[in-house]
Amino acid sequence: MILFEKKGKANTSETVEATVKRAKELGIKHLVVASCTGETAQQYIGCGLNIICVTHHVGFRNPGEDELSQENRLLFQKEGIKVLTTTHLLAGVDRALRLKHQGVYPAEIIADTLRMFGQGAKVCVEIAVMALDAGLIPYGDEIIAVGGTGTGVDTGMVLTPAHSTHIFQTNIKEIICMPRGH
Repeated sequence: MILFEKKGKANTSETVEATVKRAKELGIKHLVVASCTGETAQQYIGCGLNIICVTHHVGFRNPGEDELSQENRLLFQKEGIKVLTTTHLLAGVDRALRLKHQGVYPAEIIADTLRMFGQGAKVCVEIAVMALDAGLIPYGDEIIAVGGTGTGVDTGMVLTPAHSTHIFQTNIKEIICMPRGH
């Protein structure tokens, strides 16, 4: 396990290298990576794995704005990288309720609990379940999930995700890398 001294984009190259290496050691075929603009997902091109790039939903930053350019969508299509752009599992409607009514809702409690391990750990679980629910990875297989804190990636995990309706059956098997503190 790699523990980075600091969180953030500076760890991206080492995270990409470590997660691809671990996938090959374990015979894992599927890697799900959080990448809003596609910059991080591009680093996995040619690695020999089934790559699923999970982006922010359209309108995350600004109404109607898609952070992943059409150019990158076309590149990923050409390279065989699947792209998932949809509502975030642990935000979405619960976040809307919190913003409007100032409460705390179940999905956000799950998200905050996972954040105790760091933002990247929360992202890893969230995107893995989202990819499974979208049918982009097979049910019951160990996969690698890669997430981060802000931009770039700094966290990689081996896990077997469960569908969102059974999220608590998600099995985190190992942490490949993560920041030491957050």
